[in-house]
Amino acid sequence: MTSRKPTEELEREHRVIQQVVGGMAILIEKLESGKQVEAAVLTDLSEFMQTFGDRCHHAKEEDYLFKLLEKKGVPVSGCPLAVLLHEHEKGRSLMADLKLTSETYIRTPNAGREALIGTLRKLIELYPAHIWKEDYLLFPMANKLLNDSEQRELLARFDQHDSEIGIDVHHGFEQLAGRLLEMICGDASACHAA
Repeated sequence: MTSRKPTEELEREHRVIQQVVGGMAILIEKLESGKQVEAAVLTDLSEFMQTFGDRCHHAKEEDYLFKLLEKKGVPVSGCPLAVLLHEHEKGRSLMADLKLTSETYIRTPNAGREALIGTLRKLIELYPAHIWKEDYLLFPMANKLLNDSEQRELLARFDQHDSEIGIDVHHGFEQLAGRLLEMICGDASACHAA
């Protein structure tokens, strides 16, 4: 067996995404209390979700893991793949909304505040349940279905995907997650407590 499973890599990425989603709850509190949120926080948040959350993370799941599971007999039109794919699409739509509502808020904070809060709430509602389904349903199933050779091949495809995006880009977005939490909370540990 490989020392590192591809599902462990996806779970590690989930932890990074969860931290950022936790920071969104702090942003909502700030916005609801009338505090201003810096433009850099919102543009970085949007870029993180679109690049790391979607291009780095969801793409590995959809392009490699889901397709391999389908070859192993897991129906793409059934549970769990259809549900997870639908949630990925919903996430993409919300990421586009985050970009738009952030831009509106940056231009006119008072006019854009409520829409931005609404988008952040929807992201907070989506991601914890989505990640739970993958961590506790999909990944254990994948680990049972995939043999050692398939696990190694999948991990190699994940590594290739990260290389094509750029290892520095991937790691840079992981570092951006920490900086975002510091910008949102003043101290990353304050976000973790939220």
